[in-house]
Amino acid sequence: MKSRINFIGCPIDCVTMEWTIDKIDQSIRNNHVLHQVVVNAAKVVNMRIDPELHESVVNCDIINADGQAVVWASRFLGKPLPERVAGIDLMENLVKLAFEQNYKVFFFGAKEDVVSAVVNRYSQQYSSDIIGGYRNGYFTTGEEKEIAREIGDSGSQILFVAISSPKKEIYLNKYKDIINTPFIMGVGGSFDVVSGKVKRAPMWMQESGLEWFYRFLQEPRRMWRRYLYTNSAFIFLVLKEKIKQILS
Repeated sequence: MKSRINFIGCPIDCVTMEWTIDKIDQSIRNNHVLHQVVVNAAKVVNMRIDPELHESVVNCDIINADGQAVVWASRFLGKPLPERVAGIDLMENLVKLAFEQNYKVFFFGAKEDVVSAVVNRYSQQYSSDIIGGYRNGYFTTGEEKEIAREIGDSGSQILFVAISSPKKEIYLNKYKDIINTPFIMGVGGSFDVVSGKVKRAPMWMQESGLEWFYRFLQEPRRMWRRYLYTNSAFIFLVLKEKIKQILS
């Protein structure tokens, strides 16, 4: 049985990577739709100002802590999460699971050259048999439902959506009944890393909670405003919650 904490207004499940993979595998075997999401410092902050994003996250079946900062903060606040379940690591593990269990995966998002590179890499690493379909992440509002039907008709058991937040969370929450794929998950910029377009931080930076900084160094013009605001706001919220605990 999993337990769930209330982390500054965001529910997060106290589970490990191993538990998450096992639960997803069970859901696929039972043909039961399972919607998973990962949250980091930025998403926790943005959920507080975006009601639609908040609703899309809290409606998920599994909510994992993607950011190391969230894990550290949970311990600081006396509600310790067991470990970080990084979205990209979970995706890699599930692609391997798909190969081992003969599941099919649909890849949706990013630019055409990026998603094509992801499909090519996994086809070479494992087998093209795991590819249920793929599509880039550029579409109009009028195409949304058609894409959901395309994914559902593909017969895939796993769906990864690499679109920026909050668009991916809102899309999946809105159309998951039409998609009707056993496991659906938003993976943000993971396709960029898998394709080789963006390098992932060294392990020591991941473990030190500095993966965001490594990403910032690669795309400073695009990332600086987001990280400056969300990181500062996150620290403020955590300290505010701690003071509230002390005074109560």
